[in-house]
Amino acid sequence: MTGLLIANIAHGLTGDAEGTRFSGAIRIRDGLIADMGNLRPEPGERVIDATGCVVTPGLVNTHHHLFQSVLKAVPEGMNAALDDWLMRVPYSYWPFIDAETLAVSARIGLAELVLSGATTVSDHHYIFSALYDYDPAEVLFDEAQRFGIRFLLARGGMTKGRAFDDPAVPPAPIETFDGFLTGIEQAADRWHDPSPLAMTRIASAPVTPCFNVEPQMLAEIAQHARARGLRLHAHLSENTGYAAYTERVHGKRPVPWLADHGWLGPDVWFAHLVDLTEGEVALLAETGAGMAHCPQANARLGSGIAPAEALFRLGGKVSMAVDGAGANEAADMGAALYSAFALHRATKGVGAVKAEALIHWATRGGAEVLGFDQTGLLAPGMAADIALFDLSHPRNFGLHDPALAPVLTGAAQVKHSFVGGRQIVEHGRIPGLDLAELAEDAARVTRRLSQKIREAGAEPLARTAHA
Repeated sequence: MTGLLIANIAHGLTGDAEGTRFSGAIRIRDGLIADMGNLRPEPGERVIDATGCVVTPGLVNTHHHLFQSVLKAVPEGMNAALDDWLMRVPYSYWPFIDAETLAVSARIGLAELVLSGATTVSDHHYIFSALYDYDPAEVLFDEAQRFGIRFLLARGGMTKGRAFDDPAVPPAPIETFDGFLTGIEQAADRWHDPSPLAMTRIASAPVTPCFNVEPQMLAEIAQHARARGLRLHAHLSENTGYAAYTERVHGKRPVPWLADHGWLGPDVWFAHLVDLTEGEVALLAETGAGMAHCPQANARLGSGIAPAEALFRLGGKVSMAVDGAGANEAADMGAALYSAFALHRATKGVGAVKAEALIHWATRGGAEVLGFDQTGLLAPGMAADIALFDLSHPRNFGLHDPALAPVLTGAAQVKHSFVGGRQIVEHGRIPGLDLAELAEDAARVTRRLSQKIREAGAEPLARTAHA
């Protein structure tokens, strides 16, 4: 790889917790940041002009459901709260997600993310079914490789499904416990790279511990993952119903209940965490367990706003996530950043969170949550995962502090971005991706999904038979 210099940086944020700024240039050698400061081009060095850009570490999305990119604005779920939405959208449509549909859906989601600054993505895919004649993990890794991003598959699954009121909802895509563990082992054998600059990793990620696995399985899942050097991930406390159920069935709130099963620690992160007591926030901070903060999706479903600022204030690990597009039609990092900025201030006052903190949550915070220790920070020796945000759109005109544009304008647009020094966005485009073709593919598979669910009608067994 030839040398690279990102020059003329006027507005740079390193991604650290202090909101440190910098200007000048970044020199890249062999995929790493070699130097920063007042640098001049060297002979043969390629130069990227950062004039008119904000430069940050590449953004890290710590929780997504890429299969939902073709489930945006499903009419039955548009005005439904979380539990009803789960029933009417992902748990109704999952049998019809064939290999092509998943590939196109992942392509849509990754394009949204990459064009809004993401260089690392963690996808929590929890639908693994014997009805499928393909391996969803393989499809997802193939698409991630196509984009050149760092990709962590939180390999989900469930040994029991949730009970829904509508008998037309298809049976849940459950696995045996041995099947779930074997699926994680097989994925880890193929894709998990523990090295600091890994491009692919696996985490062990049952969907929701209080609903989707038996309590006696939790400790074994944790031991199984840790023996293989894998992190642990799950949904938790997404709305008040999670805590009510866990207290009623297990006698404790979710966070202390999981602590009893070995499910807290610096190798664990949870999505959502909307409903937490002060004691639970303190326990997460004390143990180093991380939060994947999904403000936009939680607001869209009426679930609430997670106490991300309280966890961060205690020194806890907070990261940013967009969640699935089925519950967050603007599934990009810019929308998530602005949502967090506005919603915390709307509900907790203007002192709740600063824009610089949100950049940290979306960069170094995310890298720490996922265990990518050499990414998420602009400093010599760190991976050259870098985003240059374009300030040329009118929404950025008149800003007295342009460095905050990726948070404040709500629609972060990338001019250039790099993963390990390799360019993945060039002049606002993803090399090799035909957006017009992707639009046609998206329309076709979305129409096909709608047709299949109409054909299935109200008979749940008929729906699975059509899969």
